[in-house]
Amino acid sequence: MKRLALIALSALAPVLLGAQAPAAQPPATIVPYPPTRLPLKHPAQPTTAAITAQDLMTRLYIFADDSMQGREAGTIGNAKGTDYIAAEAKKIGLIPAGDNGTYFQTIPFKVRKIDSTSTFTVGDITLAYGTDWVATGSKSVNVSGVQLIYGGVLGDTTQMIAPGAGAGKIVVFTLPSGANPRAVRGAGRAAEGAVAVGIAGLDQFMPFFTRPQTFVDDPSNEPASIAPPTILFSAAAVAKLTEGAPPLTVGLVDPNPANLDLKLSVEPTPYPARNVVGIVRGSDPKLSGEYVAMGGHNDHIGFTHRPVDHDSLRFFNHIVRPGGAEDGQLQATPAQQAEVNKVLADFRATHPGTQRPDSIDNGADDDGSGSVSVLEIAQKIASLKVKPKRSVIFVWHVGEEKGLLGSTYFTDHPTVPRDSIVAQLNMDMVGRGDAYDITGHAIDGRVLRGNPNYLQLVGSRRLSTELGNLAETVNKQDNHGLVFDYAMDANGHPDNIYCRSDHYEYARYNIPIIFFTTGLHSDYHQVTDEPEYIDYDHMARIDNYIEDLAVHVADMDHRPVVDGPHMDPHGSCKQ
Repeated sequence: MKRLALIALSALAPVLLGAQAPAAQPPATIVPYPPTRLPLKHPAQPTTAAITAQDLMTRLYIFADDSMQGREAGTIGNAKGTDYIAAEAKKIGLIPAGDNGTYFQTIPFKVRKIDSTSTFTVGDITLAYGTDWVATGSKSVNVSGVQLIYGGVLGDTTQMIAPGAGAGKIVVFTLPSGANPRAVRGAGRAAEGAVAVGIAGLDQFMPFFTRPQTFVDDPSNEPASIAPPTILFSAAAVAKLTEGAPPLTVGLVDPNPANLDLKLSVEPTPYPARNVVGIVRGSDPKLSGEYVAMGGHNDHIGFTHRPVDHDSLRFFNHIVRPGGAEDGQLQATPAQQAEVNKVLADFRATHPGTQRPDSIDNGADDDGSGSVSVLEIAQKIASLKVKPKRSVIFVWHVGEEKGLLGSTYFTDHPTVPRDSIVAQLNMDMVGRGDAYDITGHAIDGRVLRGNPNYLQLVGSRRLSTELGNLAETVNKQDNHGLVFDYAMDANGHPDNIYCRSDHYEYARYNIPIIFFTTGLHSDYHQVTDEPEYIDYDHMARIDNYIEDLAVHVADMDHRPVVDGPHMDPHGSCKQ
């Protein structure tokens, strides 16, 4: 039967092509990297008061071990990881600053899952859940006889329906060619009052939308309005809906009634999700009630039930998609695949018996490096004979990978007065930055490829120019010799790094922050992010610098002056 389509294939072609082959970019120079420099296992040794590469190595081989099962929030692996941090905090001598005199602030995590019996029909066409469509959302929806309308190209205001035109309807968008799938997250804001929002043709991302979603059951911070559910339609669904149809224009309504029955189930996570919080009390009676906050996130993304060959993936990602999971849609060209095969063959020839299946995302750099760095810094500050004037509060946040959930909860429900926190220093992925890692961003016409002293700073002057200047001064005057890269802090940067880690949750309350990282790389969010690939000497140099900076901030005779734009705690983040 000939029918008027929701979306014409001609309208969808750009997004389908773009999902498989994003717009051409200048080829990056891939710097060959050394084979595994460190063993798969490392015997634990006692840690010292100093911040050393050996101490960091000991801690990270424990924290990012396979036994932690990838530390996904709400799982036994994350519970084991937070137990380890709390035990180390006690050993170091930190004052417990969690709930009820413990080191733990427990977060009311729950998981939300779409019931597979959910249904979607348009006229006489029934779409199958899981193959034709998947959905994500915060509420169940059961509607009949609603209209579907083509909303245009998401993010392109010249090719989108007018505000309010989708109210009471199901609005379906395409994405522009080469768009980052993160754009899907904001789809609900593009169709105010819509019953649901759809995105067409992103087959490769549909499995992610079928996963249970974690959220914080916190009535004190419920949004004023709940965004409509987002639906992803597969190419097969698009084919069913577009058969024999003429091209459509923005705002054209499908005359066939649509019926959506979206069912949700909600239950607590199996294991407690916990921030770990400890304090080194300041030495100045007048200033010890103020805090310099330091943090990293204690969670990662868990594991898969489909093991892959570790070394094959590592070489493939380094050559084909050096940004790791961020560029997961990229496919190898024949020339690239030939290069991968050659490098892998050479590696196997010189490293016999190295093939190994791997299914655990250990998160050694993300953010095992930040978590153990905070432990090392805490041990150093706790060991000082003369403590800093202000107190230092160390927070290992949970649920960063779920959407900054633990840092959101801590800043909404702080265990010390929120207005007593004068600054926050965040460490997330500080274990890499070698020349073969993907760091190279243009600065003054030159490209930084990474080096033993490389460090990215994000947000350092967004709220406090004074804090950002102090970061530079400490590096130079105390001879740390680090090379700062500010490229990722540029307004409108496509990677949106400023909004993607726990520091932002402090910034939204106008607490000055600095985010320290050595950047993304080919092992990001992959099973190959393991302790054996970390540059511990580099990380120790970074940690010694950040410890020095934290003490300087804690010893200031005044709080860092806030001279940046006033933030809305409940507003959305834009870099």
